[in-house]
Amino acid sequence: MKKDLILAGVGGQGILSIASVIGRAALSQHLHVKQSEVHGMSQRGGEVQAHLRLSTAPVDSDLIPEGKADIIVGMEPLETLRYLPYLKNDGWLVTNSKPYVNIDQYPDLDLIYDKIREFPNHLLLDTEEMARKCGSAKASNMVLLGALSGLLELKKGTLEKAIEHLFHKKGERVVAINLDAFAQGQNALAASEAHISPL
Repeated sequence: MKKDLILAGVGGQGILSIASVIGRAALSQHLHVKQSEVHGMSQRGGEVQAHLRLSTAPVDSDLIPEGKADIIVGMEPLETLRYLPYLKNDGWLVTNSKPYVNIDQYPDLDLIYDKIREFPNHLLLDTEEMARKCGSAKASNMVLLGALSGLLELKKGTLEKAIEHLFHKKGERVVAINLDAFAQGQNALAASEAHISPL
């Protein structure tokens, strides 16, 4: 098994939290994990992205070559498009539909959505609204993780334990909200399976 993911967003959206949960879950299943990340400045909405490589065999490099990513995960639709050159022809785009408008000339959203929908394997979700219904829009990243989780060969239980570990210091309520958000993302992927071919 080998899965190469690029996670993209802007500072403060929780991209590195997604990477942390996936990495912890993968290690608990005795997989090899390599990660490389670029941190933007969250106060200014700077770019944040991570390359995450999971494999049953040792991985030499932590960087994913262009055209080799199995999945691009985006907390922001324009940031998702930034990494299209890295995606395999049959790869997946899993992205939040809600824009983070931090530039004056943000492109037309319909054009961005049309570009995402050109890919047969895509999932475009308003993860912020879904998270808000779970109790906090801040759990948007866990909705995205839930949607992504069905494309990974990681056990649901190991991912849930990794979520609990990440948030346990913030209290039981925060843990519960994030687990609920994760479950909502899983449900969204399951509902879309009739329209999207598997990886």
